[in-house]
Amino acid sequence: MKNNLDSKFLLQVFEKVRQHGENKEGAYHLNGIKAFTDFDGYTVYMEDALVKLSFGFHNQYHFDYDNQSQFDAFEKKLHSIDKEY
Repeated sequence: MKNNLDSKFLLQVFEKVRQHGENKEGAYHLNGIKAFTDFDGYTVYMEDALVKLSFGFHNQYHFDYDNQSQFDAFEKKLHSIDKEY
């Protein structure tokens, strides 16, 4: 499933998780969000227990979730991180 979140916003939140999160086995964890990259750094991933986001080359991104309420909760976490840090 795909939603319309700004690419700049997604990368900004990823960077905040990376800067302020706890590094555990190559992934950063902050406020319920796990963030990591693939081996070459071209694709970034952010996820919680129910939603997965992959963001790649040419600002293409894809969300994987089962229902809208899961996505809404994930988006709320991203906005919370953006405001807090």
